Amino acid sequence: MHTIISPFALTHWRERKKGERTQWGWQGTSPEFGDIRVVHPAQPHLQEKVVAEVSGGLIPTATFEAHGIHTEGMTRPSLNRAILRLGDGHVRMNRNRWGMTHRGRSLHMTYLGDGYRLTAVDRNAYTLTRAADTEDPGVVISVRRSGRGKDKRMTVQAEGRVLHAAIALAALFCGVDRSVLTRRGTVRAGFSRVFNLWAESQY
Repeated sequence: MHTIISPFALTHWRERKKGERTQWGWQGTSPEFGDIRVVHPAQPHLQEKVVAEVSGGLIPTATFEAHGIHTEGMTRPSLNRAILRLGDGHVRMNRNRWGMTHRGRSLHMTYLGDGYRLTAVDRNAYTLTRAADTEDPGVVISVRRSGRGKDKRMTVQAEGRVLHAAIALAALFCGVDRSVLTRRGTVRAGFSRVFNLWAESQY
């Protein structure tokens, strides 16, 4: 079912229960799809694995899992060595790591025959585009972070009619490290990994 949606915001939250890891995320309410909650790292907490999850309201639950030694110490999964699940199905993903533009570095996804593209606008914003087909002109969902500290929020708005799956994907990536979608972000992520490995080697 395709739906025209009103803009809505997801606000930042943080929670730590006794004996468990701190969790972060985003939560809010879409007038059309109900309450939406993003959490990272989602439980269970396993070695060499970090997961972001979105659930709630009328959207299908989706998870983004990154695997490997590079995930140690991460609170958000990165796009490297990742698995994306939406509802009961897997989402195929591919991207050009050597793209010279934001569009060229986009993450391309396919789910139930629909094509999606995640593209960075800058370090604080991204778009999720569902490709047009013979029955629908497609949609562009824009997500932008604003504010500081407890006032941080993600504003979500769409141009076109939205599928439940598209809203789930757009919200899920609030909890994913998207830095490699830009060249500068890739460089920063590389320096961060090197520094973290060096710091761990000092113990």
